[in-house]
Amino acid sequence: MRSALTSSRRLFVMGIVGLLLAGGVQAFHTGVGGDANNDGDVAIAGCTCHAAEPDNSVTLILTDVPYRYEPGERYDMKIQIVGGPDIDPDSGTGGFAMRVSDGSLSGSEGFENLVQNWEDDLQSLTHTDPGSQTPDRTWHISWTAPSADTGVVSLWLSGNSVNGDGVPSELDRWNRLSTMIDEGEDGGVRTVFAGNGDIEPPAPAEESIDLHHMGAGLRAHWLGLLGFAAVVIVIVFCGLMLRYGFSRHYEGRSNLLRLRLKHQRRGDQ
Repeated sequence: MRSALTSSRRLFVMGIVGLLLAGGVQAFHTGVGGDANNDGDVAIAGCTCHAAEPDNSVTLILTDVPYRYEPGERYDMKIQIVGGPDIDPDSGTGGFAMRVSDGSLSGSEGFENLVQNWEDDLQSLTHTDPGSQTPDRTWHISWTAPSADTGVVSLWLSGNSVNGDGVPSELDRWNRLSTMIDEGEDGGVRTVFAGNGDIEPPAPAEESIDLHHMGAGLRAHWLGLLGFAAVVIVIVFCGLMLRYGFSRHYEGRSNLLRLRLKHQRRGDQ
C-alpha cells in the first residue's frame, strides 16, 4: 500500500513539473515580457532563466535608431541577433523583449504577425510564435515617438539566441542593450549593439559570379585569354618590324624620289 502511494505521489510531482516546463516553453515560443523571471522586467533584466549572465559572444543589434525624435513621428527599426547556437530552420531560433519609457511599440508594416505587445502594453514588445522561428533571428519593429516636451526616452532590449530544443537552458545564449533618444529635430539614425562585435562577414563566394553561370566554361575562358595574348604579341611584332625592319629602306626611297625629280627637270618622263 505504501509503495503504491509513493508511486502515485511521484507521478503527481512529475506531472506538475512537466506542466510547469511545458508552460515555460510555451511562454518563450509565444513571447515573453514583464517580470517573467522574478528579476524585474525581462527587457531590462534579461533572459536570466536561460543563463544568469549575458553572453557577449551573442551580438544584439538595433539599427535605424534616431539620434533625436520628433514628437508623434513613427520610426522603423530592425532587431537582429548574431551568434549563439546554430539555427535550426525547423524549430525555434530566438526571441526578444523590448521596452520603452515613452511612446508606443508595434510591428513594422508587413511584419505585424512576428511581434506583439506584451499583455496589451504598448510600451512593451516581444515576438510571437511565428516570430520565434525567424530564419535569420531578425525582427522589424516600429516606435511611435511620444508627445512634445516628453524629453529623453529610454529604450531597453534583450535578445535570446536558442538551439531550438524547446527547453530553456544554458545551451541558449542571450544579451541585452539599452540606449536613450533625446527630443529634437531629426538628426539621422544610428546603430546600437551589444556584444564583442565578432560578426562573421559573408563568404566572398556568395558575392562572386561563377564563370559557368556566365555561360563560359573554363576551357573557353583560357582560350579567350590566349587569343587576347596572341593579338597583343602580333601588335608588338608589327611595331618592331615597322621601327627596325623597314627603316633601312628609307634611304632607297629617298634616292628614288631624287631620281624622279631629276627626270622631271630634264623633261624625260
